[in-house]
Amino acid sequence: MITTICIWIVKIATWLCHVFKREGSVFGGSLASKIDKKILHKIKYPNTVIAVTGSSGKGSTVQMIEHILSTAGKKIVWNRSESNVTNAIITTVLNNTSGLSHRVKADILLLEVDERHLKGLMKKGTITHLLITNITRDQPSRNISPEVIFNIIKDATDEKMHLIINADDPLLNRFKYIHKGKITTYGIDKNNYSLLTTPGYAIDHAYCPNCHTKLKYDAYHYGHLGLYKCPKCDFARGKVDYEAYDIDLNTPSFKIDNQKISLNKNIFFAVYYTLASYTVCKVLNLDEKKLVEILNNHMIAPRRGNNIYKLNDRKIEILEPKNENSLSYIQSLIYIASQKGTKSIVFGFEKVSRRYECKDLSWLWDINFELLKDESIDKIFCFGIYKYDIATRLYYAGISEDKILYTTEQSLVDDVESKSTGNIYALVGEDIKAKIRDMVKEESYEKEN
Repeated sequence: MITTICIWIVKIATWLCHVFKREGSVFGGSLASKIDKKILHKIKYPNTVIAVTGSSGKGSTVQMIEHILSTAGKKIVWNRSESNVTNAIITTVLNNTSGLSHRVKADILLLEVDERHLKGLMKKGTITHLLITNITRDQPSRNISPEVIFNIIKDATDEKMHLIINADDPLLNRFKYIHKGKITTYGIDKNNYSLLTTPGYAIDHAYCPNCHTKLKYDAYHYGHLGLYKCPKCDFARGKVDYEAYDIDLNTPSFKIDNQKISLNKNIFFAVYYTLASYTVCKVLNLDEKKLVEILNNHMIAPRRGNNIYKLNDRKIEILEPKNENSLSYIQSLIYIASQKGTKSIVFGFEKVSRRYECKDLSWLWDINFELLKDESIDKIFCFGIYKYDIATRLYYAGISEDKILYTTEQSLVDDVESKSTGNIYALVGEDIKAKIRDMVKEESYEKEN
């Protein structure tokens, strides 16, 4: 009876949020969890339950897996709201559960799960497959260090879980040595975009977890992800089950298993979330011909960075680097640096974190803003309550003061239009993205086809 009550409370709460145009991804679950904290332990699940976790890339990976499997004819329940904490997952699951049978109405349950909310989420053995994208420095005020997050994820696993891990990450590769259940690995081979020397920014994990000797890298993809081995013991990235090679971001595409796979965005990280999705679908025994056909002929729009508009004859691209995650920002900067022609950049955010109150900006100093010391950069506009902090970091990166301009939300569009040239790249927080989009619409700028 309690389970039935919880299910209907979530359904009604979600409907009311929709009626009153409120964000309802967490509300219903928060009500249900007050009645029964272990409500997710009472639900009947499909035979395949996939959880995706990690510091970055969870959302893009889940979206692509869902796209592939649903296009292949599977009924998928997933947290499309992008909320990945426990109450959001309760909301998703119970909204898609029968009030009579208590069974999730799907062939596959696919969940993006925050690393800290993974343990105890469901009964042991419920999650059949756990995909881990990477573990990097992310939200340090909350997560402390990558080692802490590794241990949290490790404590949430059990021998019945089939782990699917990015073996390019030496932290994750430790699971090959300690996990008692099935494990499948994926990674990227050395390529034209790899670095042969240490990147010019902080590395999150540089030492062997077994003997603590400094790891030797044949190539860095970014951060501590790459091809590595310990010079003293047998810990190494080694061969992986699914490996991407012949990467070409101009096409953009890569190859795997002698098949060419298209990317939905010309950024290096797109290789990782596409490869991860490919690996999951292969583990689920999806027909390879159908899998490749879906990836190449039924392309899905990228979850992040798919906000492109026009300001007269200038392109405005709204990027969404993740605050408190230096590697996310670095990937955006690399993307901007790789674009041709004259460029202007906009930086701004009002909140450091969407989830908790935080004013720590130390992560700005882990970002390689030196990538913007380029003649193709015309102007850099800073706005928002942290504009002087951002400008100070840019100044210490060696960027000319003449290129750094201050503006406000109200005058942003006019200032960018009148005081700069070239295509415009806005690196803004989630809180600012919608405001810029509204300003663009108000000015009748047309979205690029």
